[in-house]
Amino acid sequence: MSPELNNTERRTYPQELRLGGDGLVLRHMADADHDAVLAFAQSLPSHDLLFLRRDITRPEVIDRWLDDIRRGRIATLLAEREGVLVGYATVDRGDVSWSPHVAELRVLIAPSMRRRGLGRALTKEAFQIALDLGVEKMVAQMTTDQEGAIAVFESLGFRTEALLRDHVKDREEHKLDLLIMAHDVVRFLAQMEAYGMAEALEE
Repeated sequence: MSPELNNTERRTYPQELRLGGDGLVLRHMADADHDAVLAFAQSLPSHDLLFLRRDITRPEVIDRWLDDIRRGRIATLLAEREGVLVGYATVDRGDVSWSPHVAELRVLIAPSMRRRGLGRALTKEAFQIALDLGVEKMVAQMTTDQEGAIAVFESLGFRTEALLRDHVKDREEHKLDLLIMAHDVVRFLAQMEAYGMAEALEE
């Protein structure tokens, strides 16, 4: 059974999400979320932050993140459970003029909420936001030892486009390979719609 999300033709937020017995709220990140996002980032295992372009455990980096949201370069959706931040999804269009149709997807989930469908739900919402923004292709990055994340993205239809050897270092200076995966936005949403219809027929 997949998470049930209130459906609209074009997404508006906040939205309510049911995951098992938990009720969550999805909403856009705003300036007032600075401290909550910082605390969330600082609570994550350091390995989860390896593939991020920015060190979001630093207050000044959160400031720049919020500035990019105000400028329209980034869209971030937060997931809250009883007022506590438990995950987010970001669509980052960056500033590369030769590929304005491509955005990077970043999804981070609190350890307590993993393997419960929140990552899948946030990814689906991020793709809908990307479609509204005119993005055609979404790219995701992760280290090759993040087998759980890779399996989730593969199950969603992402395919590997590049493998960068020794591309990142962890805090112990160990080198790790970086995997770059991608998916077409329209194809992904059609796939998710078909998946939802198939589940409905099975109920």
